Amino acid sequence: MRNVAERIAVIGLGLIGGSLLRALAAAGHHVLGYDTNPTTRATARTAAARVPKSARWQITSSVPDAAAAADVVVVAVPLPAVPSVFDTLAAAGYSGVVTDVTSVKGAVADLAAAHLHGDGQSLAGFVGGHPMAGREASGFAASDAGLFDGCGWVLCLEPETSIGDWLRLAALLTAGLRVRVVPVTAAEHDRAVAAISHVPHLVAAALAAFAANDPLALALGAGSFRDGTRVAASRPALTAAMCGGNAAATRAVLDAVLADLSAARAALDGQDPIAALEPWLTPGAVARAAWPPAAGKALALPADADALRNLGRAGGWITAVARDGRSVTAVQPAERPD
Repeated sequence: MRNVAERIAVIGLGLIGGSLLRALAAAGHHVLGYDTNPTTRATARTAAARVPKSARWQITSSVPDAAAAADVVVVAVPLPAVPSVFDTLAAAGYSGVVTDVTSVKGAVADLAAAHLHGDGQSLAGFVGGHPMAGREASGFAASDAGLFDGCGWVLCLEPETSIGDWLRLAALLTAGLRVRVVPVTAAEHDRAVAAISHVPHLVAAALAAFAANDPLALALGAGSFRDGTRVAASRPALTAAMCGGNAAATRAVLDAVLADLSAARAALDGQDPIAALEPWLTPGAVARAAWPPAAGKALALPADADALRNLGRAGGWITAVARDGRSVTAVQPAERPD
């Protein structure tokens, strides 16, 4: 695949969109950004003047202006705003590659089918995406070109996805941002992130709100409280869109977690709660000690959709795409010692 400078439009300049704007520009791509908020646009223009010329970006006055000459459009707006952006791109006749950074993928795939491709509106290719990076702060002021360094970046590979479009984005991300691209389907992604992101946000919010009723608890709060509630500081509207947009998977995981917590509650009622809790705690302690998984040896893998999906299901990722697009450099997790 070509590792040359691309023209990329980033629509939405919050934490993720703004960080992507900065990172892609720093990697040498010609990046155009747009945000509906005029203050954000002005801030982004001012910020561009403060970085080296080789890493600058341009801010446009509309979605069509940003997308007009772009090879790739990245939609980085909250889930409720996605349909409007897709409609605008379709009305403008955009025919490049569209991806997104939304934390739910099934819902966005449905929106792409209805608003981007509905009634043959657009010739654009669509590949759902989700960088597994972020922080509790939001907005362009919190953006950071290094936010994605080493992170996993989901690129959805559905049966209908163009493998050419997928590989193009994978090459752009691995070469330009040095991320680990994880190939999965939207349904697989949504089930996984419900467990490692969406339900943790709900649990953190519940813990933080409960502790807020006790001034002494807040005064004594230290590492456990800080680490367990960090994401509770996220904007409620963003968390609501994330969890509500993935309601089915989030509900299933939340039910399972509540059942586990009910078992812990029952252990506390026993005659020897210490002895009862230890076996309940052990699986979690073992799992957390083994995370994150260590990388195994890199290998060449054919750029075949089934092979790539199997790699993702096994917890693997890719780190590079061959220039001819026929193979990728793949990494699987190292086998855990017994």
